[in-house]
Amino acid sequence: MFGFLLFLLILDGLLLSVVVLLQAGKGGGLAAMGGGSAGTDSLIGGRQAATLLTKASWVTGGLFLGLALVLAVVSSRQRQPDSVLRELQRQQAAPTAPAPLLPGTGTPAATPGEGTPAPGAVPEGGTSAPSGGAPGTTTGQ
Repeated sequence: MFGFLLFLLILDGLLLSVVVLLQAGKGGGLAAMGGGSAGTDSLIGGRQAATLLTKASWVTGGLFLGLALVLAVVSSRQRQPDSVLRELQRQQAAPTAPAPLLPGTGTPAATPGEGTPAPGAVPEGGTSAPSGGAPGTTTGQ
């Protein structure tokens, strides 16, 4: 239903743009009201005859606004699951386990292959770092 309404909105928008572009200019518009123009008969100007294109632009514009409102309401509704049992099956089908924690630190451990060596692995240089310090530093002994 959403796809069909969206198709109608796009089609109506294209039709509205064609109808508006086909209309002839009315000459002056609001710019004719400034200064000493003869626009004192009414607030914005004289009433002009409603042509087929003018009526079509009102209809397509109203239809565009109505479809946009309906689409906004339809898209804002949350989709409810079919049943509670199906939702439980979906949750059990893809369990997510938290990352293991490093002992004593409470921070997640990196898995081997993510750029850090596995615990107890020898670095690329061939020697392991002394415990309690970074490689290449002395521990004050």
